[in-house]
Amino acid sequence: MDNILDVWEQNPDLFKTKSLSQILSFTGDGKLSDSNATSQEFRQLLQIVPTEILRTFVDECLTDKFENNNGGYALQDIINQIGIRLGFEIEYGLYRGRQNSIGFDGIWTSEENYSIVVEVKTTDVYRINLDVIAEYRNQLIEKNKIIKEKSSILIVVGRQDTGDLEAQIRGSRHAWDIRLLSSDSLINLLTLKEALNDIKTVKQINEILKPNEYTKLDKLIDLIFLTSKDIQISTDQDDGEFEYDKDLSNNKNVDGGKEKQEHVNVTFNDACIEKIQRYLKIKLVKETRASFTDSDKNIGVISIVSKIYTRKNDERYWFGFHPHQRDFLKKYNESFVSFGCGSDETIFVMPFNKFEPLLKNMNITEKEDRMYWHVVISNIDGKYFIHQPLLKSNIKIEISEYKI
Repeated sequence: MDNILDVWEQNPDLFKTKSLSQILSFTGDGKLSDSNATSQEFRQLLQIVPTEILRTFVDECLTDKFENNNGGYALQDIINQIGIRLGFEIEYGLYRGRQNSIGFDGIWTSEENYSIVVEVKTTDVYRINLDVIAEYRNQLIEKNKIIKEKSSILIVVGRQDTGDLEAQIRGSRHAWDIRLLSSDSLINLLTLKEALNDIKTVKQINEILKPNEYTKLDKLIDLIFLTSKDIQISTDQDDGEFEYDKDLSNNKNVDGGKEKQEHVNVTFNDACIEKIQRYLKIKLVKETRASFTDSDKNIGVISIVSKIYTRKNDERYWFGFHPHQRDFLKKYNESFVSFGCGSDETIFVMPFNKFEPLLKNMNITEKEDRMYWHVVISNIDGKYFIHQPLLKSNIKIEISEYKI
């Protein structure tokens, strides 16, 4: 039998018709066990499947019957994969506790070196011994794997009806060290993250996984406000504000001269990503709305799209390119910026080190809370050019060679 990753590569639609228990039966010997080939292969699969499949897998872990406790073990791996996609560095725990081993299900560590000890439960029907979970954290502190002042516990429960467990935590001496979250809410948090733009917003959102005291609601309201502003960046671009070069050629800071076109939400980015993956010969995992990485975090891609703007002498495409996108691409030794022009039939994939020098000659918009560069691409007689309006005579740089 082919490796399950090869099956995904050759026929991803097959996964829409197979249950998780069936998929696990295709993986290694079909039995999830600590450090065996089956668990390694399954975790590799989780790295590359889209979030909607992770959601389906979670639902099946909670509703379907599995042999060998595969459902509970699979849920543990899926929850840890969600942690990875939320930006944490993950240490996997054991499926089965062993003598002289610490029985955590996962340790999630942020870039700020804050550690969350994760415990995954399919249900809270049975009373959970909070002292045991707290002792896992204490043992990790004693072994200097985590820091007491920079760590806490997160219990992820499969069901949303967690009233009994909430009361148990509130009435315990561990109330200030433990937080509780349903698997549905955790995956909703990941879905929100993938709709955002700036990874800094994601880090702020991840703060809610830590124990916080919300008698004063300012921090919570600030978080909602910040998230709303981040999503507004997407709305600006989808609305398609195109700014004519003739109005802007002598203005670095743009604030007017806009032609508002009828709103057309540009929705072909997923199709672009499929083609970019084939072109780069890698599998891409969604980080935020427009940012993607390979599963090993070695390659970064920003993929943005534009509808067509027809002018008398050419066709044009307008993109807003943001500082947080530039910063994202700078983190990788190999990175690309992709422009989908009108549809997934016309895609340009430029190495970032070729694109970045062009930014200094592009117009920008500066607002109170953000700025962005205006990337304008023209199709002139079948050749494609990026505009450089801040250079004399609006010199254009041909990019036809980057069309895939």
